[in-house]
Amino acid sequence: MELEDMALLASVARSGSISAAARARGIAISTAARRLDGLEAALGLRLVDRRADGTRLTPEGHRLASLAEPLEAQMASIARAAAAMRSAGPAAVRITATESIIADRLAPALPLLWAAHPEIAVTLQSQGAVVSLAGREADVAVRMRRPEGNALFARALPAEQVALFASPAWLAGRDPAAIDAQAGPILAYDDSFGRIPEMAWLAGLGLSGAVRMATGSTRALLTATQAGAGIGLLPRRFAAGLIEIPTATPAPLRTPWLTMHRDVRRLPAIRAVARWIVAAFA
Repeated sequence: MELEDMALLASVARSGSISAAARARGIAISTAARRLDGLEAALGLRLVDRRADGTRLTPEGHRLASLAEPLEAQMASIARAAAAMRSAGPAAVRITATESIIADRLAPALPLLWAAHPEIAVTLQSQGAVVSLAGREADVAVRMRRPEGNALFARALPAEQVALFASPAWLAGRDPAAIDAQAGPILAYDDSFGRIPEMAWLAGLGLSGAVRMATGSTRALLTATQAGAGIGLLPRRFAAGLIEIPTATPAPLRTPWLTMHRDVRRLPAIRAVARWIVAAFA
């Protein structure tokens, strides 16, 4: 039995699938599946139930995964200590954020990072699901909700406004103020980010039942709205060429949170990347 395989099991329990756990830990799905098979053989227990509708942990898998969580945290502490010991050399920093933040904020700002720190390599993980910073599934995260826990450091990044928008083709000359949004179709976010304020706002307007497409991809919301599929929930900065649909109350501001584990916050590479992310949002 390998310690890393037990940590992988804990990651599967947290993320809900082998593929998500593999992405978070930076390994191939086939490698993750093979490690879990080996763990089952070593323990003589069936830990993973592979079904047509996805992967589930068995009761035995869930119990052992819960026992493995402290082990995963200890292994992550060792990894962070090792990172601190080698911090004088070339550094690689893994950053996780939503697709739109990766594509529209961070990737275009890479020249700014490398102008000051050409030695730093970055991995940009585009995913909505929350990964474990304690488990070293990422070094730095930009999350759409303020994280909980004293072990994490969080800094608010500049907030942005979201609203409902439609394309001129979908409106077809109708007055935006006369549109009954409850008739839909509404294009909105799924639960990838957890209970985000804008979805609670939609529910408060009585529009949850009008949602006909849910996704974790802002890019998908944008292209579907532009194509005339319906009324899209979008940040204003993406709404060029679209028309706002008035609502009784404005949507709450969306505040991204720069998040990192306190154990790695003061490492030179992490500090440099954190400053760069703040600058990318400025």
